[in-house]
Amino acid sequence: MNIGTLLPRYARFRPDHLALVFEDHRLTSRQLNARVNRLANGLLAAGLGKGDKLATVLPNCLELLETYCAAAKTGVVVVPMSPLLQESGLASLLANCDAAMVVAASAFADTLDRIRGKLPGIRGDRWVLTDGLPRSGFRGWADLVAAGSEREPPDAGLTDSDPYNIIYSSGTTGEPKGIVHTHYVRALYGQMGAAWFRMTPESVLLHAGSLVFNGAFITLMPWLVLGCTYIVHRAFHAEAVIEEIERSRVTHIVMVPSQIVAVLGSPAFSPKRLASLEMLQTVGAPLHLEYKQRLLEALPGRFYELYGLTEGFVTILDKTDAPRKLASVGVPPAFYEMRILDPDGHDVPPGQVGEICGRGPLMMPGYYKRPDLTASAIVDGWLHSGDLGYVDEDGYLYLVDRKKDMIISGGVNVYPRDIEEVVVKHPAVREAAVFGVADTKWGETPVAAVVLREKAAVAQRELVEWINVRVGAKFQRVSDVMICDDFPRNVAGKTLKRVLAVDYASRRERAAR
Repeated sequence: MNIGTLLPRYARFRPDHLALVFEDHRLTSRQLNARVNRLANGLLAAGLGKGDKLATVLPNCLELLETYCAAAKTGVVVVPMSPLLQESGLASLLANCDAAMVVAASAFADTLDRIRGKLPGIRGDRWVLTDGLPRSGFRGWADLVAAGSEREPPDAGLTDSDPYNIIYSSGTTGEPKGIVHTHYVRALYGQMGAAWFRMTPESVLLHAGSLVFNGAFITLMPWLVLGCTYIVHRAFHAEAVIEEIERSRVTHIVMVPSQIVAVLGSPAFSPKRLASLEMLQTVGAPLHLEYKQRLLEALPGRFYELYGLTEGFVTILDKTDAPRKLASVGVPPAFYEMRILDPDGHDVPPGQVGEICGRGPLMMPGYYKRPDLTASAIVDGWLHSGDLGYVDEDGYLYLVDRKKDMIISGGVNVYPRDIEEVVVKHPAVREAAVFGVADTKWGETPVAAVVLREKAAVAQRELVEWINVRVGAKFQRVSDVMICDDFPRNVAGKTLKRVLAVDYASRRERAAR
């Protein structure tokens, strides 16, 4: 299950097939493999080897895709980090993952300069910039790849259990959780994803969302397994997606709900322009039923929904089931099992809400360096999601609540506690509770409710600005602050965030009158 063998296979057997399209680059399998080999051999020449961690801080770009492929060949473990991370969050994660090299865009050079003193384990020649003019203290990408040949790198001796990547589920001001995926797991992403979504070697896949989050691998790994065509956009623009689908006869695309809403609302949208699609999949957050229905009407027989955790449990609403089970998120695929458990760990009957738990072949071996967190998440072989849901009489899953009050903004997991830890540091704040509210662009956005200390005073906008310069990532910035006399609580004293969200919506409605 060494995924590093996939690209060389197609470079040999389908050398002239169009493998990758990114902006002006149109690379055949042979051309892409040669570029990846130069990078792989360059990494080895820089002293990296099997098990070493290579962190990236990159937007969608050709260099990031090449890094994914080169890591697979060398046994280097790639750790993609969000370009939205701010200084404190980035320093925390680079330290946590034991990064041996950092590859970044030049836009992050100043930030990296400020934090490199906190990361003595990264040698001076292993801070690499992919673009921009040469800069003191950094190695250029061209210099890195110039050190490598186009020959296949030496066999890294990889096994199924060797890690391929670490994906951070959260991670800035709170405890980081690095989810490890092995070569075996990623290989099955490719094999099983191709089967689930009816992909073939002739498929044309388009990815316009971020490549650093796990949702990208839903199509990236089947592309490597099948040797089909992968088109990547630098950033999401609804009109560019519509144009690309029509021009390139795209067959498969995965989008988060906010992107689907943008495509449906674009003046350029018409079912005819998207007629080549065989799959339009939503992932990362619940898609409102209204938009599901519009998709079924405009593009019948194409809609899929995937509910899943990066840790490795999934259910799939297949395109053939969508018309009759549209409110559900489908069923576990082959080789997967699911249970709905009450607080005592007992299975509940259909229609009753409980915690969604599951197991299957894509499950992570664990969180990086956190056996304690792994043990609490995987109990007797079952992954406990923390999400609430129920199944109907046919076994289809319906989501009720989100994991640990998680907010999903533009497909990115935002954990309220990370933000709350920042808010309560303000000298005027006694308590804080962060929750998500609907947002037309991002799906959800964080709002902070606060109880002030006695006789303390602070303006709402001032507090918003104070929070947003201190959170670890841009996606954690709050859109508003609601000042409360006290929080609603249950009998156990737990703050009722749902009640706070209703109160916030009511306040907004009154203010709009």
